Amino acid sequence: MSTASTNSSLYTLDARTKRRNAAEKRFRLYGMAAVAFGVLALVVLLSSVLGTGLSAFRQTFLTTEITLDEKALDKSGTRDPEVMAKVTTIGYAKVLQNALVDELTAKGLLPEGMKAKDVGGMISKEAPAQLRDRVLANPDLIGQTITMNVLANGRIDGYFKGRVTMESAALDSNVSPEQLQLAEAMRDAGMLDLKFNWGFIFGPDASELRPEAAGLGVAIIGSAYMMLIVLALALPIGVAASIYLEEFAPQNRLTDLIEVNISNLAAVPSIVFGILGLAVFINFAGLPQSSPLVGGLVLSLMTLPTIIIATRAALKAVPPSIKDAALGIGASKMQTVFHHILPLAMPGILTGTIIGLAQALGETAPLLLIGMVAFVRDYPGAPPEGFTDPAAALPVQVYNFTQRADPAFIERASGAIIVLMVFLLAMNILAIILRRRFERRW
Repeated sequence: MSTASTNSSLYTLDARTKRRNAAEKRFRLYGMAAVAFGVLALVVLLSSVLGTGLSAFRQTFLTTEITLDEKALDKSGTRDPEVMAKVTTIGYAKVLQNALVDELTAKGLLPEGMKAKDVGGMISKEAPAQLRDRVLANPDLIGQTITMNVLANGRIDGYFKGRVTMESAALDSNVSPEQLQLAEAMRDAGMLDLKFNWGFIFGPDASELRPEAAGLGVAIIGSAYMMLIVLALALPIGVAASIYLEEFAPQNRLTDLIEVNISNLAAVPSIVFGILGLAVFINFAGLPQSSPLVGGLVLSLMTLPTIIIATRAALKAVPPSIKDAALGIGASKMQTVFHHILPLAMPGILTGTIIGLAQALGETAPLLLIGMVAFVRDYPGAPPEGFTDPAAALPVQVYNFTQRADPAFIERASGAIIVLMVFLLAMNILAIILRRRFERRW
């Protein structure tokens, strides 16, 4: 065997092969580094959101016994709710304050020299309203002694969560170190405790003076209503348009123009759809601002291009042999599409729909332009009337929380992001379940 044939053996790596193998290894390393970077960014993001927002689901509650004095709450003695309603939350705040002072005095926890006003300042400003609503709903409670779990002030809650310190309290006009020391004593006595806060999920929003009472109930209902409207409008219209363009429309300049414009609409900034909704649905059509109906219409327009593009891709992915076989055995064009092509494309259609809905669920800019940034405390009614009632939305609620001065609202904003991510996770799980069911059928 010659020397030349030995050097060109397949078992001997030449310089070119070594360079090619080295390039392949580098490419694999680049891919692994990109994946690792993406995972690291996701971990950092989730750690930041969860680390800040999980505490929003737990709140400091104060347990105290309250004697509902008839002289303070029902001077007439008639137990008539209309007469009793003349007593404002200021009157109930004094009842709560006096009850807490009496209980602290009886337990020997009240610091010497502390004013009753400072003791009452440890209670959330939401508590008097809650007590008033409870008494008006059941006037027979007047004269009785009841036990209530009420929210503690946001600064007290922040102290137990590490957001407020003795040093910061010394510079804060809303809380004092003496109040924080009393809060520690009350916690040791079992009067203060951190509990799961259902009010954060189901309660309405609150003013800047009551961050501890701010909830997501109205925003969750508003987002759910808008998603129902988007699903009812964008899905059938988007699928119908996709079927027509893909299977029935003639190939001419008009359809080419339509396809180009659909692709362009998918890239239009969402705020443009907000301007369109403001001009058409509110100024021209006269629909109510801050309503899920207008929000759903705007988000439907924004979601349509995404659904159409995804649906057309799913229809194209169906093997042509399926269509040819159906036509070959005598099926009509309509039967071929709806009995064979559409069911096979359904997993892809569902994926595109969920992507569009997830995109719509997280949009903020178009909703700001149609007035959903307004402070809404009342829950919208049941459908269909509730579609026109004022409401908020989860991404807008996050924006609202971050615009407020109290640091407790940053915790609320992160908690709202967690709820939003749970919504998205639930939507994706539903899409996977539906997709697998259709895949089993075919």
